[in-house]
Amino acid sequence: MSTILETSELPAVFDGVKLAAVAAVLYVIVRCLNLKSPTAPPELIYQDSALARFLLKSCPLLTKEYIPPLIWGKSGHIQTALYGKMGRVRSPHPNGLRKYLTMPDGATATFDLFEPRSEHCTGEDVTMVICPGIANHSEKQYIRTFVDYAQKNGYRCAVLNHLGALPNIELTSPRMFTYGCTWEFGAMVNYIKKTYPQTQLIVVGFSLGGNIVCKYLGESQANQERVLCCVSLCQGYSALRAQETFMQWDHCRRFYNFLMADNMKKIILSHRQVLFGDNNMKKPQSLSDADLGKLYTATSLMQIDDNVMRKFHGYSSLKEYYEEESCLHYLHKIYVPLLLVNAADDPLVHESLLSIPRALSEKKENVMHVLPLHGGHLGFFEGSVLFPEPLTWMDKLVVQYANAICQWEKTKPHCSDAEQADSGQE
Repeated sequence: MSTILETSELPAVFDGVKLAAVAAVLYVIVRCLNLKSPTAPPELIYQDSALARFLLKSCPLLTKEYIPPLIWGKSGHIQTALYGKMGRVRSPHPNGLRKYLTMPDGATATFDLFEPRSEHCTGEDVTMVICPGIANHSEKQYIRTFVDYAQKNGYRCAVLNHLGALPNIELTSPRMFTYGCTWEFGAMVNYIKKTYPQTQLIVVGFSLGGNIVCKYLGESQANQERVLCCVSLCQGYSALRAQETFMQWDHCRRFYNFLMADNMKKIILSHRQVLFGDNNMKKPQSLSDADLGKLYTATSLMQIDDNVMRKFHGYSSLKEYYEEESCLHYLHKIYVPLLLVNAADDPLVHESLLSIPRALSEKKENVMHVLPLHGGHLGFFEGSVLFPEPLTWMDKLVVQYANAICQWEKTKPHCSDAEQADSGQE
């Protein structure tokens, strides 16, 4: 009799275990997908000025709630992975013309030029000069999607192909793109200025490209001539401050570091004959076969930068390379309107780095920092439940901001807020 009673209780115990297991799985899913996180308008840090008030009025996306896809859009990891591995769904294929520029050191820079497909809202000739993310180029899906949208809004687009990134373009000198080298981007901008003397420029940089464009503008006041504004998306601002956080495991940054390093190794090794070949007399003297051996075993971007990348420009140490090549020391020299966009859940950019754009936007009237809760690294997908739209919140924000700046330049007051205040006191 006792045996019968014991066996009759087993199903209830087993159901309890299953229920606990299901509850645990649901808890992990809710936590991993961050489903309890609220949706909200992006946090905005800016100085009160006539320009800022105009932008808030003209750019609804700055004050409107950003709503990511319901099931997975609140996970910065999934947003980042979807961008990194899938790019954009149903991505368009805009047609461009590839241009080749010979650099002073013999390198061949390339960029793709896309003409506008409609008249700009101001009736003006405006060109977006675009710098993609690390190891990226004009054929990446996220670039194609953005270019297609910008063309439809009346913008000519010039997209830099990072030196060595295109698989079908051979290097013509023993040098690749690096974290902060602005030479190729500057050559592209100068070509556009010379070829289209009436055009005005909108400067756009994605991730690593954001560092390059900001550094380029801050390097010389002349670089800001005919530039209406600059938009930097998801950059980290200081490689020196970021390197320690990029080796940490929280938010899987160390894993992302490994994946990006592996991709960089493949690109460098595809050009190893030009970069490391013994018959290349232009090869940097500090670059040796030992560095090639260290490249094979590298598991982080910092190891690759230390053993290979910094030597293209003769830096004596990794610290010197990161210090000199980061845009941190150039941001305060940018005087055109500057939009700095990051996501609070970006797994690649540590939250401590966001103090840089925050402090800058609190001091300078031309700077606005936009910080949505969600979006990951260059994700910012939108969509109702599961499947995202090809056009993202980020794509729309950049064009909306550019349109507003163009309108501002056409109708802005003849004097600044400060001048108006001075005249009011007299």
